[in-house]
Amino acid sequence: MRTAARVAVGALPWLVGLLAGALALGPALGPGYVLRYDMLFVPGLSLPTVLAGADGFPRAIPSDAVVAALSLVLPGDAVQTLALLAVFMVGGAGAFRLLVRLAPGASAGGGRVLGAGAAGVLYVWNPFVAERLLLGQWAVLLGYAGLPWVLWAVVRLASDRTGLAGVVRALVPAAVGGFSSVVLSALTAGPQALVGPRRLRNAGLFALALVLVSLPWLLPSLTSGAATDPAGVEAFAARSDTPFGTVGSLLLLGGVWNAGAVPPGYGEPVTATARALVCALSLAGWVWWLWRARPVVGVGLSVSAAVGFGIALLGVSAPGREFLAALIGLWPGFGPLRDGQLYLAPLSLVQALGAGAVVLWLLRVLPAHEGAGRDRAGATGEGERPGGSPVPLWRVVTAVLVVLAPVVVLPGLLWGAGGRLTPVEYPREWVAAQEVVAADDRPGAVLVLPWSAYRGPEWSGTPVVVLDPATKLFDRRTIWNDDLSVGTADGGRVVVTGEDARAREVARLLEPDPATGLPGERWRSDPDALAELLGALGVRFVVVSAPVENRFWSGAEFLSPVVEGADLALLEVDDQHINADKDPRSGLEVTSGLVTVGAIIWSMARSGSSLGFQRPQPRTERGARKEIPK
Repeated sequence: MRTAARVAVGALPWLVGLLAGALALGPALGPGYVLRYDMLFVPGLSLPTVLAGADGFPRAIPSDAVVAALSLVLPGDAVQTLALLAVFMVGGAGAFRLLVRLAPGASAGGGRVLGAGAAGVLYVWNPFVAERLLLGQWAVLLGYAGLPWVLWAVVRLASDRTGLAGVVRALVPAAVGGFSSVVLSALTAGPQALVGPRRLRNAGLFALALVLVSLPWLLPSLTSGAATDPAGVEAFAARSDTPFGTVGSLLLLGGVWNAGAVPPGYGEPVTATARALVCALSLAGWVWWLWRARPVVGVGLSVSAAVGFGIALLGVSAPGREFLAALIGLWPGFGPLRDGQLYLAPLSLVQALGAGAVVLWLLRVLPAHEGAGRDRAGATGEGERPGGSPVPLWRVVTAVLVVLAPVVVLPGLLWGAGGRLTPVEYPREWVAAQEVVAADDRPGAVLVLPWSAYRGPEWSGTPVVVLDPATKLFDRRTIWNDDLSVGTADGGRVVVTGEDARAREVARLLEPDPATGLPGERWRSDPDALAELLGALGVRFVVVSAPVENRFWSGAEFLSPVVEGADLALLEVDDQHINADKDPRSGLEVTSGLVTVGAIIWSMARSGSSLGFQRPQPRTERGARKEIPK
């Protein structure tokens, strides 16, 4: 019975995240592929092609490599389901257990569990998560989910109860998420590493851990020679999605740059006001907790939240945008700062812990100045109401309402964001085209037309905007237009230039029609000359992944259709015109990836377990104790 109870208690944090994920994802957990903006999963993603990389910053290499590896043993849609559920389970469990660890002086009964539940629910159910999910940024959200684990690993690093292995282990979600996830981890836990004793040692170990998990994208980025377009500063600046303006929207954890990613009903006055009340209550709870119990992460996490909010504000004003553009002009590495709303992640964790603190206050389970979060002796059993008097019913009811409030004030995230996250199946001709290209072992790239990055495929049922699935469908180098066109608040458009140098060269030669995205007039009048040009560029196949009226390949001798369907045509360039070497397998990407994987395996072996908060080992110093297992 005791073992069963311990298992149930250990599973509770994960169940909170699982329940939240099931409610949020709903139909997205069914068979098929959820396609939306950057969320693009395809059947049988090719691992060798992912590792080969492409020109530009290889942002998606870590997440795509993990998806491709899992796709070797699982269907692609099952991998997507696991990835989406992991966001909610890892994030919910992390915030839950972080509050439990930070409040060891609280009563060990239901009060602390309810407070931890409030933290877990709010952390995975807020506008930040909803908007990033509707943008399709599941990999970024996976790194976001790992932030509580990273923060606690750094706390334990300062207390000598973990080492480099513990931090690397906690950074596994960030390693999968890629560069944005690692940047968020550095922002959230970096200030904490500089707080307390041996700060230089702690900061050095944390920085080393960040480098180890970043190698798959970091080294190729340093050698790619890619540039970042400063025009993205205006395109990705935070925007108002509530009646409270841009600054108010950011405080509410919204303000994403893409209006199409705002959850249904979120910007209405009633729901926005209710959300504002929840935020105000959570921030008040955080301030009260700082004053009352001084949690060990209080200073560090507060600094992280303030810095992140300041970065988000840079894009709000014209001087701030000019400053960011100047930074990017000096060094492309400042490019990630363009999407300022992303850096609200530490503030989200602050609000989640603040909501938990409100529950602790309501249930009167947190004593004053017991060094909460400091792992002192006698941490359990303290904070009970004097004489064991019961908590008034109104306090219990209010605490339960605080736990449920995030869901109530953001109903637009329920059940696949009101049906916006609905899975679909790839049409038969798409799978046939993938099989044809895979069966051809001759070298040569795939050119994707029309020349635009995003599509609204009609076969998706309810039309959605998604990165062209053809860009990941094939097991070889794919050339596609990685420019991004974004509408501005004044009704104009900003085109953010892509980073793939080979794509820019192809665009210069093809002279694509801006209206159709197909090759320019002179090539349409002479498709065989087009075939010769494509062959000289190393292109063996051309995929037209949208319905087009002008079949420019009609009558061509050297450009023949292999697969044709309602909205996809696969064309093959005659072999005599192909001038292509085998796609190179970059030793840099492969080697750096192996180092990162080796570091993760080493970190797991050192602990003897997977990602999690580990029980500290007994200490021999004076005043040490063995913690009671949670």
